Amino acid sequence: MSGTEPLFREDSYLSTLEARLVRVEPDGGLVFDRTNFYATAGGQPGDTGTVELPDGRHIAIVDTVWSPDKLDVVMKPESSADLPEPGETLVLHLDWARRYKLMRMHTACHLLSVVCPYPITGAAVGEEESRVDFDIPEAAADKAAVTAALMELVNANHPIAIRWITEDELDADPGLVKSKNVKPPRGSGRIRLVTIGENSSVDAQPCGGTHVSETQEVGEIHIGKIEKKGRENRRFRIRFGSLPPA
Repeated sequence: MSGTEPLFREDSYLSTLEARLVRVEPDGGLVFDRTNFYATAGGQPGDTGTVELPDGRHIAIVDTVWSPDKLDVVMKPESSADLPEPGETLVLHLDWARRYKLMRMHTACHLLSVVCPYPITGAAVGEEESRVDFDIPEAAADKAAVTAALMELVNANHPIAIRWITEDELDADPGLVKSKNVKPPRGSGRIRLVTIGENSSVDAQPCGGTHVSETQEVGEIHIGKIEKKGRENRRFRIRFGSLPPA
């Protein structure tokens, strides 16, 4: 069974899309043959937006998730009233302002993993603030130094791209996986890599999320706080804007 075609994996900038409604779930969730809406996974929240009906009405989408079998993307409407019929071709509109913030933030998290090359124990992407948890010695945490290193990568405007490798290639290069507790999903035979820099010179790691196409798009960011979450666990909070004066 093929399931929903997740076009966001190939084109993060696809903000509007025509798609055929395959079915309506018992709870009102909409399943299309293809979608540009990212489904919650890997610390990145699901997309919101609207579905445009043939008569011009819009149905608000408040969340997007994977089906339990991970085959279909399920778009959750604000209300189950007056839902369209399966078989109709509708227009899917992302809340682009929100998505673009999440793309910038997710990319910032990858840059942080370059600046802080330690095992990742957790992460969450947000619209205004993201966090990455590292298994890291206390002496290695300095907000100003990390912020400066992050902005150096942002301002260098490195290209960001997607490429696919086989599961065997991943096994041959286990250092690509930075997460200490979560491994890339297997079973499809291939792994999606997000690369930064020419020929992956800055970074390459498995990731299913959405990202900007060059680091300069991330914009001004800083480390707002570093929290101690255990003997060697440090939580770095990334925020938009410049580092406030000490």
